[in-house]
Amino acid sequence: MRKYLFSGAVISSIFGGIGVVKATASGPRDWRLLLMWISWLASLAIAIGTVADETKRAELTE
Repeated sequence: MRKYLFSGAVISSIFGGIGVVKATASGPRDWRLLLMWISWLASLAIAIGTVADETKRAELTE
């Protein structure tokens, strides 16, 4: 769990999510808001997948 929390990609994605939440709270609700959420979820999934892949590669080389 710690490897996910301290990963630069995951931390960056979480900060991006803060921006999406702020835009949701203050901005208009239209199709662009939906695209922002989809984009943020995709970037979070990619970040988590990258950490999982790096962990798997590190285990294979040991």
